[in-house]
Amino acid sequence: MKMEVEGFMVVLLLLYWAILNAAVECPINFDYVAQWSWNPSSCQSIQTTEELNNCGMALRSMLGVGLAQYLRDESAFELPDNASAAACLIRFQQKLTFLGLRPNLVQLCFNDTSEFVSNPSLCAGIQTKKDWIHKVGITSLDTVCKGDLSSISACRMCHDSGEVVHRQLLSKIKNATEEISNLCYYFACLYAIGVVNEFGPMDRGAAGCILRMPFMHTKPTSHRQIALYGCMGAVIGIFVICSLGMCYYWWVKIKNRAKHRHWVEMSRGLLKPNTGAVWLSLEEIAAATDNFSPANVIGEGGFGTVYRGTLSDGQQIAVKRIRNCTSEGDSEFKNEVEIINSIRHRNLVVLRGFCVASDDTDGRQRFLIYDYLANGSLDEHIFGDRGKNRGDLNWDQRKNIAVGTAKGLCYLHFGVQPAIYHRDIKATNILLDDEMNACVADFGLARMTTEGQSHLTTRIAGTHGYLAPEYALYGQLTDRSDVYSFGVVLLEIMSGRKALDTSVECTSDYLITDWAWKLVKVGKTIEIVDVGIRDKGPVDIMERFVLVGILCAHVMVAFRPSMVEALKMLEGEADIPEIPDRPLPLLNQGALEDGYSNSVLFSNSESL
Repeated sequence: MKMEVEGFMVVLLLLYWAILNAAVECPINFDYVAQWSWNPSSCQSIQTTEELNNCGMALRSMLGVGLAQYLRDESAFELPDNASAAACLIRFQQKLTFLGLRPNLVQLCFNDTSEFVSNPSLCAGIQTKKDWIHKVGITSLDTVCKGDLSSISACRMCHDSGEVVHRQLLSKIKNATEEISNLCYYFACLYAIGVVNEFGPMDRGAAGCILRMPFMHTKPTSHRQIALYGCMGAVIGIFVICSLGMCYYWWVKIKNRAKHRHWVEMSRGLLKPNTGAVWLSLEEIAAATDNFSPANVIGEGGFGTVYRGTLSDGQQIAVKRIRNCTSEGDSEFKNEVEIINSIRHRNLVVLRGFCVASDDTDGRQRFLIYDYLANGSLDEHIFGDRGKNRGDLNWDQRKNIAVGTAKGLCYLHFGVQPAIYHRDIKATNILLDDEMNACVADFGLARMTTEGQSHLTTRIAGTHGYLAPEYALYGQLTDRSDVYSFGVVLLEIMSGRKALDTSVECTSDYLITDWAWKLVKVGKTIEIVDVGIRDKGPVDIMERFVLVGILCAHVMVAFRPSMVEALKMLEGEADIPEIPDRPLPLLNQGALEDGYSNSVLFSNSESL
């Protein structure tokens, strides 16, 4: 009876304040009270003081959401005056009444409106956000309460930080009462949700954690059930994902295998071996090269890698492996197989077999199998360190190599029909067998044509320093283009000097042809011969070889001999004509000579 009388008096007092401050509006929007699915059961039946206290705690949490939003918007912890506080309490009660709760709940739980009015004496003088920062500063509260607080661990860390900050506040207040202590803790909660948390007071996770909002659960479920359902869902999901993944994997693998098989069959269909070369399986080639061991690598270049190997019958082979074949590589591979498989000569490499393979690991691969020539390339002997000293070839060996190379080219130009232009004669493409006999190799760029026919092409293939000027500059291809390259190689054999040597001081001597031409024109032909062999053979024959090289590498196509004529000159069966002068623009005259050299070197668009 006494409680009801006191409540009635509070109602009268609030009505009195409302009449006096009829023009005052509440700055807080309490619509969330009716919109949120919170649990009001603690306020539905109040019979004892304990039940009233429980209801008061729930209402203080609900009211705290609005105060935290007010702090977020206005930077003030509490309302500016009693009139505003009274208006807000009345508005708050109206929302509670709309939910079917008692019409005097607010009056019962909050009988003193002054606790919601800003007052410097309430909590260490804190009234605004600025006061808080000045009194408390930046604490762990500003970090751990910032993000999503819906998880138990995040919420616990935020509360622990709030307790620390609460103790800091109380340390600044002398003789703090329990009421002030509770209010300071309330201020810490309002600051955490209204200022720090990035989701704000209207977030259920933040409100449920910081203000202990009693939200309703749509379907009460035990933690054990949740864990069980979660595990079952995870297992089912993983099984479905794995099943789909395996199906996709096998589908892709089967599809790729079909593509690989189609490519291999198509590639094999391009080639029709008819003179002894055989198809070898990838397994046979891998076994022969010790699974393509790096220890068996004997050469590398833009085309791929060359391995030394031994077949099961003991035959030694060289395997040219071309990976990641392109359409351009396909045509060169087919071209080389068709050409080299249709010719037989002691001074041309012999094709023993070929293979085509494709898989996911190494991609598309092509293999050419030759006889293994143990002495490597001419380049290694003239410029490399295959021998004890650089330039280990004696005069007889050099003469034999030059004549053998000439014979191989004669066969290509005149011994087969249609004629074959090699297009890439150079020291690295002349291999040496056990007896140091020359074998012309690498027919990837070779082209079949009819005798005497000239071709014009926009795709220049070859190597700088060995290209004939008319071919390098204008794309004009004849058998004399190979003759020019042979002349350069012949000068390399005789001099031990590279076709293109940029280490010399005089730029007009970069090309071996320019350097040798100047010495010949001043009567110093013998000085072109490598000092290592200059006194080891007949001078007249050495000079004859040099002059043949000069004549073959003449800049004018019309002055170059054919390969048959060049071979006869080398063997002494034909006299060497007087070396024709170069045309005036190409004479060794300072800038004019440099201009020619540079034009040959740098006007090409491609080098293979």
